[in-house]
Amino acid sequence: QVQVVESGGALVQAGGSLRLSCTASGLTFDGWAMSWFRQAPGKEREGLSCITWRGDTYYYDDSLKGRFTISGDNAKNTMYLQLNSLKPEDTAIYYCALNTYCSTTRVKYWGQGTQVTVSS
Repeated sequence: QVQVVESGGALVQAGGSLRLSCTASGLTFDGWAMSWFRQAPGKEREGLSCITWRGDTYYYDDSLKGRFTISGDNAKNTMYLQLNSLKPEDTAIYYCALNTYCSTTRVKYWGQGTQVTVSS
């Protein structure tokens, strides 16, 4: 059974940093892609970034690229999202997703989400 679990969400002050982690179990990462999404209160879920098992990275929102960095560790089936210079508008539930390719519309497995709250 495949499970996707996020961690690392917290309450942080504006300007602070967090590192989110996402670990997949029940499969080997070869042939998969892991993505980060987020959903702010009252807004639709949006795709942030994706990393493939080969290490290719994609950022769906170029405006975030300078503050958010995606990385992965295939040996641990784990992906990370480094969040820097956080702003109150970054407050959202951050979700990890697994698919056979990077996509904002196709997801095979979702994690349960981790809450990031940025105070002003």
